[in-house]
Amino acid sequence: MSAHAPAGAGLPVRVEGLVHIYRLFDTEVVALRGVDLTIAAGETVTLFGPSGSGKSTLLAALSGLVRPSAGTVRIGDAEIGRMSERELLRLRRGRVATLLQGAGRNLLPYASPAQNVAFAQRGTGRRHRAEAADELLAGLDLDHLADEPLAALSGGELQRVAIAAAVAGGPGLLLADEPTSQLDAAGRDAVIATLQRVNERFGTTVVAVTHDREVGARLGRQVVMRAGRVGEEGRGDERFVVVGADGALHLPHSERDAWPAGTLVEVRRDGDDLRLVRRQP
Repeated sequence: MSAHAPAGAGLPVRVEGLVHIYRLFDTEVVALRGVDLTIAAGETVTLFGPSGSGKSTLLAALSGLVRPSAGTVRIGDAEIGRMSERELLRLRRGRVATLLQGAGRNLLPYASPAQNVAFAQRGTGRRHRAEAADELLAGLDLDHLADEPLAALSGGELQRVAIAAAVAGGPGLLLADEPTSQLDAAGRDAVIATLQRVNERFGTTVVAVTHDREVGARLGRQVVMRAGRVGEEGRGDERFVVVGADGALHLPHSERDAWPAGTLVEVRRDGDDLRLVRRQP
């Protein structure tokens, strides 16, 4: 599928061997260590992990805001690392939308929700009817807020309007950074419902960074980052450790105290399965 697929078509994502190194003063910091991740077109995925695990850096790499030090990032059939700045700008303007943390960073404070959506549509390069903003808001159950001043909206309502503005141009991929942070339960649930509606209504692929397990449980596939790698994946209550391309895997967080660094582990084959047997150092 092309990165210039028709509006409403979700874009697939494929990350292979992704490494990102940046310099902090006189020190090189490895933020991503060979990340491999495949996301199907139209899938919803949440990225978890403690601070410094690489989840936000991975989100930035998917948007083209961070250039890979090694490895590849493909959005549709476009490889991010091979794109010029002008091509990346065109990609972000039309096919990949990024929702920054904090609704106010995504909206014009002096404009109404309908005006914010209409303004966002101007940058897509496509001609829209005057009713298009109202139609989009209605499709996301936000039409009752169309002409309200932003100052009158709750935090959850502002975030939902920010989502509407982000998808105004019909992107194939929506990247959301902590979309439910600092919201109460009702606001969080409303934002989750809006993200689900975007996915269902337009087929948009949604990738969200979050610390909230409830968001992950309701948005589908959960990817847990550990020390710059994909450590675990799962859906609902299921959790699986992920074997990296180099054969490395991360123990579940609940087992790390019982199996500290330096523990000797014997790997035994049991039919088609492998068993890990702990041995004392």
